[in-house]
Amino acid sequence: MSEIDLKNPSLYINRELSNIEFNRRVLEECENPEHPLLERVKFLAIFSGNMDEFFMVRVSGLKQQVLLGITDRPADGLTPREQLVAIHRTGTQLFAQATNCWLKTLQPALAEAGIHTLNYHQLKPRQQKKLAAYFEQEIFPVLTPLVFDPTHPFPHISNLSLNLAAEVRDPDTNEIHFARVKVPDTLPRLVPLNPLDPDELLPPTTQKFIWLEQVIAANLDRLFPGMDVRASFPFRVTRNTDMEIQEEEADDLLLTMEENLRQRHFGRVVRLEIDEDTPETIRDILVNNLKVSPTDVYPTNGPLGLSSLWDLHRLERPELKDETFQPNVPPQLRFGESIFSVLQRTNIMLHTPFDSFLPVVDFVEAAAEDPNVLAIKQTLYRLGPNPPIVRALMKARENGKQVAVLVELKARFDEESNIEWARALERAGVHVAYGLIGLKTHCKLCLVVRRERDGIRRYVHMGTGNYNTITARLYTDLGLISSDEEMGADATELFNYLTGYSKQVAYRKFLVAPVNLRANLMRLIERETEYGRNGRIIIKANSLVDPGIIRALYRASQAGVQIDLIIRGFCCLRPGINGVSENIRVKSVVGRFLEHSRIYYFHNQGTPDIYGGSADPMPRNIDRRVEVLFPIEDAAERQQVITSLAIYLHDTAKSHILRSDGRYESALQALEEGEEPFNSQMWLLHGRQSGKAPGFDANILPPTPVESSEKKQKEAKGKPEKEKVME
Repeated sequence: MSEIDLKNPSLYINRELSNIEFNRRVLEECENPEHPLLERVKFLAIFSGNMDEFFMVRVSGLKQQVLLGITDRPADGLTPREQLVAIHRTGTQLFAQATNCWLKTLQPALAEAGIHTLNYHQLKPRQQKKLAAYFEQEIFPVLTPLVFDPTHPFPHISNLSLNLAAEVRDPDTNEIHFARVKVPDTLPRLVPLNPLDPDELLPPTTQKFIWLEQVIAANLDRLFPGMDVRASFPFRVTRNTDMEIQEEEADDLLLTMEENLRQRHFGRVVRLEIDEDTPETIRDILVNNLKVSPTDVYPTNGPLGLSSLWDLHRLERPELKDETFQPNVPPQLRFGESIFSVLQRTNIMLHTPFDSFLPVVDFVEAAAEDPNVLAIKQTLYRLGPNPPIVRALMKARENGKQVAVLVELKARFDEESNIEWARALERAGVHVAYGLIGLKTHCKLCLVVRRERDGIRRYVHMGTGNYNTITARLYTDLGLISSDEEMGADATELFNYLTGYSKQVAYRKFLVAPVNLRANLMRLIERETEYGRNGRIIIKANSLVDPGIIRALYRASQAGVQIDLIIRGFCCLRPGINGVSENIRVKSVVGRFLEHSRIYYFHNQGTPDIYGGSADPMPRNIDRRVEVLFPIEDAAERQQVITSLAIYLHDTAKSHILRSDGRYESALQALEEGEEPFNSQMWLLHGRQSGKAPGFDANILPPTPVESSEKKQKEAKGKPEKEKVME
């Protein structure tokens, strides 16, 4: 038997198409009636925002490659042009599905619940009159109509802006003119009708809204007095926002980033969304002047930019949302003892949002106030609005402590926020660094140096997620606070690498990218490969792309190693291929919380190596970012992580199974008749805190391949032929 070429493109799934499949799974959550209604609306807003970002970054990158004549193929073998064709075909179908979900399912369901999103023609004359007054007072002063003709150049259309393309006729000459009116993003996209029409007696839970662009369209004659406004049609553009930064030539990275952000609005157009009723004359004007191809045009019969539906999710209708919950606080922190006293005895492990993120905030705030703390060093990637940790760092500086912070200015779509907080920290006297040339600093670390009776002690927080109190309630992440001497020493040397000059290549316990992370991951996979049928690997991550890691996992599978991959987003590995990956299973969990934690488990014949950290198995993380994986060593903490992995592996309610052809199937389809689906996130939220058993053996060691095969054969006996084929 000839050896299988593990570089064969047929063994890999295209990254961009896998990304689209992830967003398909998000869209399916909108259609799931088990979610409360406004949570389904939220998923539709998330889908729309995800696809905006996909076009701004991934599609724009492919288009740039085509423009430059680059024909390099990724591991799956598709050229950039072939990928764009496939994206357009799949994207068109997905956008139609999203619009249909809104028009046919969510909008009627919202109306039944008393939340009405109306079209202008549905309004009563009295309401239209009220809206005309609102237009005159609130909207009209903000609008700027821009005409396009031989004396007026085509106006600039900014990224993700919603616009109206209007046909205006001059009654004196009978000439038809094109005009563009930008729908201002400073006003609510969904205009509430209730305050405008107080005479209409409505139940307290009934709320009515009208789309802002329809209000403007109905009153366009005010913008073109004396002219005949024949029609108007909404359109929206998406531009290339993937900034290239020449760091080596930048004297001041902060100023360079600010300039790049200004240029983001002028990137090449990569997508044009239009109303499907837009006439060819207007469509041609837009296509020609925005310099897009016909395959960049996406017509729709519903509202554009459905990410605006976040406005509905913010409504005070708790009965239409997920139930609120109180995160768990670790028992050792419930009695008011100093966090440093606790850490001298034991680590603190947090699995957010099931555990509270507040101990991390308390850790930094306590360090800011403690007179024995000498220094605080921290990395900051995505901060969010009004971050309490930034305020604590400023307070620490006011209290005379040495504070050094690395703010990653290149955190995509958080650049403006990070620049603002970087400047605020500098004004407070904090030492602010902006990372290393050519690398993003993505690791999540906070180091506290404290003087104690027996000398200097270091405390370190390591995590898989950002220091962001908002996303900490929405994303699942793992964090560890420890006074472990060697981890503290590793953190110290890593900060020296980040803020100074250092060629540190050896760390005591950390696996650090781009220094030694790849080599160590390969070493750990290869060790399990040597164990063969006694080997066991579990990786939980956001995405799996790296061809070298994938080939190593294929070799491990060929040796008989049992491998489970819990990959939320895109996955380029094909599981279940005979002779290559029949021992690999891939599942994606998409539920109430965004699965964000990265956990690496290597069985090591019963003495497992377990790591948490910030790195996904992707080339950008391993080779072009500063990342840290930290070991989980305490027996109780290891068991906690192992149990959570088992819980995810047993999920049948919110998981999708990746098939070898790249399709995902809901795990619900495999349930026996009468079998209750198991929701991993809900068990971690409620069952774990109550001490309730999950209802199955929480074991991450599956039966051996032989046992599994025999069991399947026994179960298949007597089943109808159709069921056997599905298996």
